[in-house]
Amino acid sequence: MIESKRMKRMARRKKKPVGLNLTSLMDVFTILVFFLLFNSGSSEVLEAPKTIKLPHSTVESKPRETVVILVAADVILVQGEAVASTPEVLASPNDFIAGVSGRLRQLEQSVIGKATRAAVESREVTILADKTIPFTVLKKVMTTCTGAGYGKISLAVSQKPSPNRGDI
Repeated sequence: MIESKRMKRMARRKKKPVGLNLTSLMDVFTILVFFLLFNSGSSEVLEAPKTIKLPHSTVESKPRETVVILVAADVILVQGEAVASTPEVLASPNDFIAGVSGRLRQLEQSVIGKATRAAVESREVTILADKTIPFTVLKKVMTTCTGAGYGKISLAVSQKPSPNRGDI
C-alpha cells in the first residue's frame, strides 16, 4: 500500500511526545492551599474543658470571637489565665472581683493578633460555667464584666436538638 504525503505527515505528527502543562495544575493547587489556610483559622465551635458540664439549651446562632471567662468549681480563668478562686469569690461579700477586672484591662492593653483584637474590641464576654456553680458567683462575674466595660455577656451552653424540628 502506497502512503500519501498526507498520511506520512499525520504519522510524523502523532509520533511527537506530548508535553504536560504544569502551570494550570500549580494554579489549582495554589488556590486550594490558600483556601484551606484562610478557612482553617475560623473556629465555630467553642470547646468546653472536660471538667465543666455546661447546661443544655437550644441554640440558633453560632458563637462569635469573644473574651472567654471559664468558671470552674475551684478557679476562675480569663482567656486561660487563673485570676481568682471560686470558693473565695463565693465567700466574699463584695460583688466586684479585682482579678477579673485587672485581667480584662490587661487584655485591652496587650492585644496580639487579629482574633484577639476583634474579641477585645467587641467588648463582649462569653462565660463558660459549670452547671453546679452557684448563681451568686456568676452574678459577681457578670457585675465585674459590666463594670470593666464589657456589657455584652453571653453564657455558653451545650446545644441540644430543637424540640419543634422533626426529622425529615
